[in-house]
Amino acid sequence: MAYRHDPDLEFLDSLSSEELNDLVYLLTHDKDGERRLTESLTQEDNYKKHYPDHKQYWKEIAAEIQCFGGNTFANMFRGGGVPYKEVLCDVCDKMKVNYNKDSSTKKIEQNLLMKILEDALEKMSAEEIAKLGKELGLENTSKLTSQGLTAIFLAVFRAGGFKSYQLTVIIVNAVLTAIFNRGLTLGGNVLLTRTASILTGPIGWIITGLWTMVDIAGPAYRVTIPAVIQIAYLRTLMENREAINIANTINL
Repeated sequence: MAYRHDPDLEFLDSLSSEELNDLVYLLTHDKDGERRLTESLTQEDNYKKHYPDHKQYWKEIAAEIQCFGGNTFANMFRGGGVPYKEVLCDVCDKMKVNYNKDSSTKKIEQNLLMKILEDALEKMSAEEIAKLGKELGLENTSKLTSQGLTAIFLAVFRAGGFKSYQLTVIIVNAVLTAIFNRGLTLGGNVLLTRTASILTGPIGWIITGLWTMVDIAGPAYRVTIPAVIQIAYLRTLMENREAINIANTINL
């Protein structure tokens, strides 16, 4: 299927092949590491010609996401899938996310991530909440509640910037670990080290545990849900690239 111009996916062109690698993997492989029967990306000429240089065929990657979000027969008649925002809203409906369809794509992605985080915080004990608060550098954590942490994390998302990126890394890494048994391929990124205690602590393993039990019904959702979560991460990465590079340089 051909790529339909989509302002919400154009940023993929600014990413490196290494940064696109996780997205390509989840589009073409299932949770068992087997090739998806429903994928068509690996049959594209540009994929065959340039793999693993994903940047050379970012439009085919975007088209794959659009097609998974649409009805197969409808896609044939319109010559492509649906816009990314429609895919995102469909995923939010599936995950029972509270959002405004007229909001920006980024805001809706943040609502999805916050829903994942809220679900995890609600399952945490008072002791776990206090421990997480300490890891975040908060004071008077003995009276901290899940609602209080939710408000803090929501403020972080709304503020944007590097802290928002760090929080996105934590959430997305935990979800992808639960679904695919492999998290983000961060390589030498110091963020993995800096957030290791949180990733492996209460918030990380609770998110992982919750998503291990999630039954993602339907082959399309098995692709679109992790794909949307991955794209939310990539968008935040792209927007905070300068700050990430500075952080990596300082911690070398």
